[in-house]
Amino acid sequence: MISAKIAIKNLNLWYSDFQALKNVNTTFVANKISAMIGPSGCGKSTLLRTFDRMNDLIEGVRVDGQILIDQENIFDPKMDLVKLRKKVGMVFQRPNPFPLSIYENIVFGERIHKSNLKRDQLDESVEISLKSVLLWEELKDKLKKPALRLSLEQKQRLCIARLIAVKPEVLLMDEPCSALDPQATARIEELMRELKNKYTIIIVTHNMQQAARVSDDTGFMLLGELIEFGHTQEIFTAPKDKRTEDYITGRYG
Repeated sequence: MISAKIAIKNLNLWYSDFQALKNVNTTFVANKISAMIGPSGCGKSTLLRTFDRMNDLIEGVRVDGQILIDQENIFDPKMDLVKLRKKVGMVFQRPNPFPLSIYENIVFGERIHKSNLKRDQLDESVEISLKSVLLWEELKDKLKKPALRLSLEQKQRLCIARLIAVKPEVLLMDEPCSALDPQATARIEELMRELKNKYTIIIVTHNMQQAARVSDDTGFMLLGELIEFGHTQEIFTAPKDKRTEDYITGRYG
């Protein structure tokens, strides 16, 4: 039996009086890519932000239920948020490199989590992280250059490398290709397939073709509910719920 990396149990979330997530239950398996699809405002990004508790930063948010990562409830009052956000990294819709050098971008998180690292340890981490996102050969002679001068695709890869440097276990990706052209999108999707060998990846996407291409499992959300979750091929070819079928076939959304 395959054990769950992440298990969601009876999850509800409110923004003040508005209920954004309604009794969500599902599991995510390690070393898989899971895509969350659904119309705008259905709760996809809200769900994604619960995994590293970024919703805590929003005033008026209230959560009920459990999210277990490696069987540990992340809403436990004793949960160390720094430790959680090291374990669960987020890649945003638009790349957000810091206004620092390429090198300093990658070691930024490590300097926070480990204050006694030596230069050769940082150098090794930079090389490993850039190789993981297939940027080492392009950037190994430009590490002192400003990260903001990179192309959009390179910036997105750099942001992924920055996460990898702190050794997370889960990668969250919120519309990671929406700002990229088709060629860059294809390369990021190829990178995702390689990264899943080491990480559990959950992506939010409006692009159903992308979900079909890159993910192992897919969940369809509507009005805060997780309508259906299962193997991607089954969701797209033989959905169990008519609402899923209507969305996939373009009848609404």
